[in-house]
This record gives sequence, C-alpha cells and structure tokens, in this order.
Amino acid sequence: MTTTVERRDDAHGLAKTLVEGAAAACVQVVGPIVSHYRWQGKTQQSSEYLLVVKTTAERADATVASIVEAHPYEVPEVLVTPVVGGHDPYLRWVTENVG
Repeated sequence: MTTTVERRDDAHGLAKTLVEGAAAACVQVVGPIVSHYRWQGKTQQSSEYLLVVKTTAERADATVASIVEAHPYEVPEVLVTPVVGGHDPYLRWVTENVG
C-alpha cells in the first residue's frame, strides 16, 4: 500500500501511527520525491514523501481508513497493491505484526 504527504513530519507521524496501531507491520518513508499531477484543473508539481505501508490483505480496508482519517490532504492518494508472493518468513512476520 502506498500514500504520499507533503511534509516530512507528517510522513513520520503517519508511519508511527500505523505501526503503533498495528495497522501496519512496517512503513518505509522515502523522499523527498517530486510528484507531477493535475489538481483542480491545473497541472501541479510538488515535493512529497512516499510511504510504503506493509500490511495484510485482511487489514487493507482498515489500514486505508486509518490513513484517510489521519491524512492532511483533502483527497489523499492511498493505493492498495496486492502481494502475489515473497519471502515466506517476511510475509509471516508482516502477518504476525498487524492486528
């Protein structure tokens, strides 16, 4: 799952909220990155931080809700990307660390 925020403090605050609330086993903060997008009819460019959120399919809807509730944007980007495979011990660790 991914989301973006404008401020570094918001990125780390949201990451902490998700991990401490057991919505995610891990959140990686990447950035700053540059995003190009259309908003309110205009092409925009801004610096943002990318959050890569590690959770399970079973917790995806609740994690999306947690992100939206805590997010500073009017319309936050929250994308759920299915995991089709991976290192089994790591996937078990993720499952064991979300509530």
